[in-house]
Amino acid sequence: MSIAIRRWWHAPLDVEGLAISAVSAAADAAAAVVRARGSSTAIDTSSELIRSAFETVEHARIDGRGFSPWAELSGFIRCADGSVRLHGNYPHHAEAIRRAVGITSRRELDEVAAQMPAQEFEDAVLAAGGVAARVRTAEEWQEHDQGRLMRDAPWTEVVPTGERALPGSDDAPLAGVRVLDLTRVLAGPTCTQLLACLGADVLRIDPPGRPEILEQHLLTGMGKRSTELDLADHRSEIAALLSDADVVVLGYRPGSLDRFGLAATTLAAEHPRLVIASLSAWGHEGPWGHRPGFDSIVQAATGIAVRCAGPDGRPGALPVQALDFATGYVLAARILELLAAGRGGTVSASLVGAAQTLLALPSPPEVDDEVSMGTTMVTVSSPHGTLFLPPPPLLLARRSLERDVGGYGAAAPAWH
Repeated sequence: MSIAIRRWWHAPLDVEGLAISAVSAAADAAAAVVRARGSSTAIDTSSELIRSAFETVEHARIDGRGFSPWAELSGFIRCADGSVRLHGNYPHHAEAIRRAVGITSRRELDEVAAQMPAQEFEDAVLAAGGVAARVRTAEEWQEHDQGRLMRDAPWTEVVPTGERALPGSDDAPLAGVRVLDLTRVLAGPTCTQLLACLGADVLRIDPPGRPEILEQHLLTGMGKRSTELDLADHRSEIAALLSDADVVVLGYRPGSLDRFGLAATTLAAEHPRLVIASLSAWGHEGPWGHRPGFDSIVQAATGIAVRCAGPDGRPGALPVQALDFATGYVLAARILELLAAGRGGTVSASLVGAAQTLLALPSPPEVDDEVSMGTTMVTVSSPHGTLFLPPPPLLLARRSLERDVGGYGAAAPAWH
């Protein structure tokens, strides 16, 4: 691996260490797939590629315009005795915030929250179906019921099941591999984008009633096909896709897909040759196991926001959405390892596992401001505009892995 520079972000935690370990795991696993196919094609990464990929949200452009990562009601809210982090990027989550405290604007939200205890405010938003987390210290998180449950849990877990042959034979490492992508936002789509750029046929399914934010699709859509299906009304189509799939990646809140027969345990019992990967914010068990969450929310709950506080003491954030990106690449690594070994199995990963891994790393070295590092960017096309953004952080035979982005919801629900 070409990790010539070890430190480049100014942060109190070793974000680079987390990023390097995750991408290196993915590179090693991709190399194992290449070897399993009898090839000697080199897989590599570099400091610049890793940094660039983790800064995708900051650098991406569509037709020259930047992306807007946060909606009006997202961010830190000051309460009477502390702060709460909100995630209101999705319209239904923003509406839940408005409904929870009876507001119509950010100004009203700030005024109402300032009169409420932080725990009461968090509870109100959650009860309304929103996404929120009170800003806690790492010590408070460790004493929380979910924190205690997850304290010794690994970032990822793998349970091999049936044997399977690695399909296809082509120059692309994952040619012939079919991946059903049921993920949202960033971690899961980052994982499946890497698989697509390694040659897999990745078909992403989104619900027509709650479409993905278009910018999110564009940021992580390289090489994929996208379709819209109502899971309740199209069970036969889903069953047909599953029967010929090699990998399924589940990125919705744990338990939310169970009623459609898409729980990881159900899929493993019915399709033991499948590689079934599932993501969660808080782990798959415990009082918060079925609770929704995002990178920023997990940072707030686990003590990272406190560690990143500014000089004024207000909570802060990591320089990039490292929990999402790192978890996406680690999940891809575990999937690739099973494929290389010729095994089906279940893989699970959580954002809270990434947070705990990061918090447990030794203090990072100082940033060398004299060292300059560029940003790797590529231009790809999409029906929505020309995209200029970082590619996935691997090199295949010394070449980057970029692919064009397909139209959102434009593909048929069928394998190529």
